[in-house]
Amino acid sequence: MNNTSMQSIRFASMLLPVVLVLCVLFGFVDLQGWNEIIFILLSIVWVIVTAISHAHATSQKADNAELARSKAQETLERDRILTIVNNLADAILSTDENGIIRIYNAASLNLLDTNTGLNGKNINEVLNLVDGDDNPVDLLAQMRQSHSVIVRDDTTLTVADETIRLEVTYSPIRSSYSVSKQADSQDGYILILRDITKAKSLEEERDEFISVVSHELRTPITIAEGTISNVQVMMSRPDIAKNILQKGIDTAHEQVIFLAKMVNDLSTLSRAERGVADAEEEIDVKALVNDLFTEYMPEAKKKDLHFNLDAGTHLGTVMASRLYLHELLQNFITNSIKYTKEGSITLRAHRTDEGITFEVKDTGIGISKADQAKVFKKFYRSEDYRTRETGGTGLGLYVAVKLAKKLGTTIELASRLNHGSTFSFSLHDKTK
Repeated sequence: MNNTSMQSIRFASMLLPVVLVLCVLFGFVDLQGWNEIIFILLSIVWVIVTAISHAHATSQKADNAELARSKAQETLERDRILTIVNNLADAILSTDENGIIRIYNAASLNLLDTNTGLNGKNINEVLNLVDGDDNPVDLLAQMRQSHSVIVRDDTTLTVADETIRLEVTYSPIRSSYSVSKQADSQDGYILILRDITKAKSLEEERDEFISVVSHELRTPITIAEGTISNVQVMMSRPDIAKNILQKGIDTAHEQVIFLAKMVNDLSTLSRAERGVADAEEEIDVKALVNDLFTEYMPEAKKKDLHFNLDAGTHLGTVMASRLYLHELLQNFITNSIKYTKEGSITLRAHRTDEGITFEVKDTGIGISKADQAKVFKKFYRSEDYRTRETGGTGLGLYVAVKLAKKLGTTIELASRLNHGSTFSFSLHDKTK
């Protein structure tokens, strides 16, 4: 029963006594029948009051049920939103108009490396940000100046002695009342924080890599182009000896070979970075090392080097990318041949309790202790004159590290200057 019906019943119950008095005054009702009238009147009033009470009780129950349902729905929606927010990878914080944190998610605690609650803390105290010029960032002041969503990725934050780079997105929160009244004041602010340290590092590394590659390519291209131009000019002169022309052609050819090696290294690096041909397959270790031995024996013989193969009889198989494993071992073998003037190179594979260990050992010029920590960096070449005598892109061992990482292993280097080097790595036996 609605409020209008209940009001009508109350009005009718109050009107009955008035109607009865008027009837007595005007002679419509005989006073001798007053007792009967009183009884009838009381009965009618009782019926009306009972109806009103019943209707009110029913209406109140309905209202209470609706209120309980509404509260339950509100609680459910709130729990859903909190679950979604707490499972987001990005840190989310909400502050009031004074920059006091009121709401935050679990990712915020992870980002700040703390278990302490953030409620009631000022946003500037929690986030001691600095910009790209190492100037402090007054985040609250900037949020107060914002009228829309602002995104900046030039800020850093130091957490537990570690500096992380942040992308900060913030926006004012305005209620519908504030919007309708076009008020300048905000009801608070929402912030989203994202750790972009790795992304920024990769971006800077990519830019540096492109710059260095461009520089490294320029030199051999210039030499090759200049040499070929000179040969073309000399070919038009009959007095130029053939051996001089041949020398120029050989120089240009060496630079082209150098460029081809660099392109090959870059191609291998690109495949490893993009995960091309990284599917694992079961590889027969004995067959793999035999193939490599057969492939590079002629190259070793050209330099009068002994190329030895030391492989056990029960090597079995490993699960790995055939392309990555082949190119990693190939990298070590070609390096050994390049930097060994006399003596031998040994390709060894032996089984251990956990899997297979591969080694490439040579009796070459070796690597000094100072250089051992640097040889795996891109485009690094030792200042040793013997290293400079041989052509190299400075990418070989850098690519090797990338391939080893893709194979789930690490490269071990043992070397002594003038006594040779040994490069080794192990693969766990995933076939067991």
